[in-house]
Amino acid sequence: MTSYLIKNARPYGGEPTDVLVRDGVVAELGASLTPEEGTEVVDAGGAVLLPGLVDLHTHLREPGREDAETVDTGTRAAAQGGFTAVHAMANTDPVADTAGVVEQVWRLGREAGHCDVYPVGAVTVGLAGEQLAELGAMADSAARVRVFSDDGKCVSDAVLMRRALEYVKAFDGVIAQHAQEPRLTEGAQMNEGDLSGRLGLRGWPAVAEEAIIARDCLLTAHVGSRLHVCHLSTAGSVDLVRWAKSNGWNVTAEVTPHHLLLTDDLAATYDPIFKVNPPLRTAADVEAVRAGLADGTIDVVATDHAPHPHEDKDCEWSAAAFGMLGLETALSVVQHTMVDTGLLTWEQVADRMSVRPAEIGRVADHGRPIAVGEPANLVVFDASVTRVVDPTETASLSRNNPYAGRELPGRVVATFLRGRPTVLDGKVL
Repeated sequence: MTSYLIKNARPYGGEPTDVLVRDGVVAELGASLTPEEGTEVVDAGGAVLLPGLVDLHTHLREPGREDAETVDTGTRAAAQGGFTAVHAMANTDPVADTAGVVEQVWRLGREAGHCDVYPVGAVTVGLAGEQLAELGAMADSAARVRVFSDDGKCVSDAVLMRRALEYVKAFDGVIAQHAQEPRLTEGAQMNEGDLSGRLGLRGWPAVAEEAIIARDCLLTAHVGSRLHVCHLSTAGSVDLVRWAKSNGWNVTAEVTPHHLLLTDDLAATYDPIFKVNPPLRTAADVEAVRAGLADGTIDVVATDHAPHPHEDKDCEWSAAAFGMLGLETALSVVQHTMVDTGLLTWEQVADRMSVRPAEIGRVADHGRPIAVGEPANLVVFDASVTRVVDPTETASLSRNNPYAGRELPGRVVATFLRGRPTVLDGKVL
């Protein structure tokens, strides 16, 4: 394996130093290191150095929807965004509800080699919400599944949710809940409020999310299990997670980059690029989720990268699919909303986007500190530049990027997976 000397990098945004990567690990840290013979030099130019990012919520679409994304293209997009590990959601076709399907996704990730892929197993058979899937078999498979979710659908049956929480305790698993009370969101198109009324779009009330979170926090406490709340989006949801944590319950939560930046005002354009589940919320909700991420109530930023082919978005709002891309812009959005505003330091960004998601997903080799002897899963990020987002310049197969034409700060210069570059000079290898 080629050795790499990363010159003039700033670990966690601190003082510049050099990092020697050899045999897949960080071999040496120090100022003005001399490259050994055969070592390739990567000049970071004062860019920020962070542990490789870990995404708890990625839709890779394969098997079944290879017209939207494949494991190969999705992990290329992940590497481009600085991610060295992603958790692939189960709403594929066939659904990842058996050991065979999760092993297929896991093997496709290993073959692609752009980042590590950890399949998320479905909670219920076919995401139908009627019968528990093969949780134990998926946990014992080669993929070693530890995160289970029916994401895209809510496990709305309280008895079934309780059983799932009880079942995963045996192997330290976690249930990642898509919090959406289905009866309260039938036909819903955007956040419920004055704007939805003016636009004539059926509203999606905040309580539909908050009611499920409250119920599941109580169930988690009763069972003594682990709950992870997917794509939290409202101020009330932040308060509920804060309450659960104050009681010592094992509840974690994530927020997406788009819920940190975008608001429901964008629905007024009727551009389906902004149609997402849960919907974009109010400016007050955005302020609340930023504060929750800053104080640690919200544990992680997760992209909910949801690629769709052109025809599923280029249509009227009511017929369009929910979802937007997120992997390649996540770190830039977090810099814009959290770092440049003084709400997070770069070390805290590493905590929210690498350390904590790796811990929640029980991923051993990621989210590690930048230190001698640790796996060289790293991202070099130039926070000093700005760029205008061009949706055609993407590694993803899809183009449903909500930031198209928007100026965002930062650019991934290099990504290393166990000492091997997957991105160099801003280009996926």
